[in-house]
Amino acid sequence: MSDTAAVRTFEVRHVQLARAAFAAIATVMITFSPDHSAAVGVAVFSGFAIATALVQFIAAWLVYPAGARWPSLLLAIVTLLAGMAGGLTPLRTITGFFAIVVSWAIVTGVIEVVAGARGLRALKPRDLKPGEIAPWSDGTAAAVAPRSESRDALVVGILTVVLGIALLCVPTGYALQYTIEEAHATFTLTGITIAVGIFGGYAAIVAVYLAIAGFSPRATAPASTAQAEDAA
Repeated sequence: MSDTAAVRTFEVRHVQLARAAFAAIATVMITFSPDHSAAVGVAVFSGFAIATALVQFIAAWLVYPAGARWPSLLLAIVTLLAGMAGGLTPLRTITGFFAIVVSWAIVTGVIEVVAGARGLRALKPRDLKPGEIAPWSDGTAAAVAPRSESRDALVVGILTVVLGIALLCVPTGYALQYTIEEAHATFTLTGITIAVGIFGGYAAIVAVYLAIAGFSPRATAPASTAQAEDAA
């Protein structure tokens, strides 16, 4: 299978939609779960991370050319390691949740911010027209990175870094007891409950944003460019 055929089969929009789907699943699992304990939070994050890592590995192989694969590969490796760490039973604790999710959020967030910023900076002197070769590419039309893709990476990266910072601000030992008179019951709001809820909110925002990005119209390459690719 040629690189051109692979790109036509699996494009950037498919990567975004797949990531949005897994983020939405994580959101639903956390939202409708009555248990926001560390074990549940780490388990949901582990599944989300491993599934997202597989998407990134596929994207690095089928979507991006050799000169533009490093963001997907780095994201895939870091996310897979975080997901596998979350699958270890001894790490499904309050400390384990904060350590794994915060580390993953900051590292992957920085990777996406750098990748998005580099893409926007490369496009800053002049916007590339559909089918035009990006200055950082390897000379193939498959390496074109539109402004929208770089912007989406930058936004998701910033959101992920904010997730890590927000979790760092949550006290791990926080506990607040409150009573609901109508229910005649007393409940305890803990730091891990807040942290798992923050991760669920992050997943919801990312799911909506990437879904919108994936369904947004994309500029198509001119027929002459497509014919040139087929001839190559």
